[in-house]
Amino acid sequence: MNVGMLWLDNDTKRPLEEKVQRAVEYYQEKYGRVPELCLVNPGILAEKQQVGRIEVEPLRTILPHHFWLGMKAN
Repeated sequence: MNVGMLWLDNDTKRPLEEKVQRAVEYYQEKYGRVPELCLVNPGILAEKQQVGRIEVEPLRTILPHHFWLGMKAN
């Protein structure tokens, strides 16, 4: 992913799936399409996971509590 939207959600009581879904809803409202990929800090997620239609992957360069959403690079 080269371009995306950065989302912050530091609510420790909210599960990962809900955080991703909230970010996806905002992304869809703002850009008019559903993102394909969400990158998160490995402290939140150790290995690749699917949340609905969104691939969620850990990446060590993502800050804790941040979610980088966008389209896969072709």
